[in-house]
Amino acid sequence: MNDMKQVEILLVEDNPYDAELTLRSLKKNNLANSVIVVTDGEEALNFIFARGAYSERKVENVPKVVILDLKLPKVDGLEVLKTIKGDSRTRVIPVVVLTSSKEEKDIVESYRLGVNSYIVKPVDFDKFIAAVRDLGLYWLLLNQPPGHRIGEA
Repeated sequence: MNDMKQVEILLVEDNPYDAELTLRSLKKNNLANSVIVVTDGEEALNFIFARGAYSERKVENVPKVVILDLKLPKVDGLEVLKTIKGDSRTRVIPVVVLTSSKEEKDIVESYRLGVNSYIVKPVDFDKFIAAVRDLGLYWLLLNQPPGHRIGEA
């Protein structure tokens, strides 16, 4: 497993095909040096809040971005988003929903809960790769996060 201090992207995706496409796009664009992939909402929350299998990491060592599917087993993506954005230790973590859902209620609820971006997964392979590339470039290279780690003065 990667050094937990170095995680840049937490990818929360239960579909192995979509996870592989996402990783392939990030690697192709040299954006996948430190990606952790989890396959359900419970594992995502365990990672973010340093519980269970991730209890060795520090909550303060947040990823630069969380890429979150909505339709997840155990805990759905909206609940994961609500929990991340509802906690003062983690609310500034950028969360990008990358999902197949075009449902207006999912889009509205995601923004109500504090999502930073909502992207519908393109069905076309090349468009999917381009969307992930652009997402990675923006959130890892262009976006300017707060100048200090969460929890520091």
